[in-house]
Order: sequence, then structure tokens, then C-alpha cells
Amino acid sequence: MIHQFIKGTTETTLVLLHGTGGTEQDLIPLARELSTEVNILTLRGDVLENGMSRFFRRHAEGVLDLEDLKKQTERFLTFLDEAAAKYGVARDKMIPLGYSNGANLIGSALYRDNAFKASLLFHPMVPDRSLTLPYLTGATVFISAGERDPICPKQETEELTSTLREAGADVELFYHGGGHELRMEEVEAARAWVVPLID
Repeated sequence: MIHQFIKGTTETTLVLLHGTGGTEQDLIPLARELSTEVNILTLRGDVLENGMSRFFRRHAEGVLDLEDLKKQTERFLTFLDEAAAKYGVARDKMIPLGYSNGANLIGSALYRDNAFKASLLFHPMVPDRSLTLPYLTGATVFISAGERDPICPKQETEELTSTLREAGADVELFYHGGGHELRMEEVEAARAWVVPLID
């Protein structure tokens, strides 16, 4: 997968996954707002939609291609194992951070495998309602969303949050008053949440 690795001074690695049309550079400033010390592994989606980079295909806005999502999720998890070995970082200290399309890939990984001890999902959807979540006790998840997000309606956020909690995950949910855009107040909430997890 197209990616960049930036060595930090902690054992923790933030894994960054951008939204539709983004690049591997987009979320680096956000990661640095959260911590100036972590390792950064930042990815670029190589599935193109009208020239825009994504991590998996969709049939229409809000209608995910579940077969491709499954394939790309498995590819993502395999890549992380390989990257941990290549860059000499701990796989169990990887914290993925995704926005929109990237957040949905991370959510899909949670649905298929208790893959992460901690995850940050900015404006995610429910990835696949055909699946039953694995037992997620010990996993902690930060979710943020906009109260008036036209792309990811509030009921999606609430459903994902409740489903993760029912599976045993510890979920912190944060709303800002806007739409699908990232706002500083959610970044600040994410920083307060993630800093105690970095070592």
C-alpha cells in the first residue's frame, strides 16, 4: 500500500487513513496536534473513484461495496503486520486514526477482528450490518461526528456507537454542531482522549 513512515520517540504509532479524495499527507497535521512524539504511518488509498483516492469501492454515496470492503480490510490488516516488522514498531501499539472513508475501513477491521486496542474514528458510518461484532472487551474507541452531517447522519453514528458498546468496547462519543467537516473542538477532544494511551 502507498504509505509514508515518520519515526517518533514513543512506542505508539498513529496509523492515518484519509477521507475520499485525500492523500497520505492530509492527516499528518492532525496527528501532530494529538502528539508531536508518536510514530506516524500514513496511508494513501489506491482505489480510484473519478480520480479521487479511496480505500475501498462504493456503489453510491453511503452505499458501500461490501465485497470490496472485506477484501480491502483484510489487505489493510496484513499490511499493518508487514509494516510493523519492516519499521520495527509494535503492532499492538498501533492506533489507527481515520476520517470518513478511512474511518469506515478501520470500523470494518473492528467488525472482523479485535484488531486494535484503541481507534479514533472521525465521522464514520456502520461498515457492514451483515456482520456480528467480535467480543471487544479491552478495546477503546473515540468517535466524533457532526450533529448535522449530511453524509453520515446522526443515526449512523448512534448505531455504530451502541453496537460497539454492546460488543464490550469502551466508546467515547463527541459531537460538534456542524456537518462532515473536521473541527478544532473534536481534535481537542481526541487529544484529551488519546494522550493517556501513548507510551
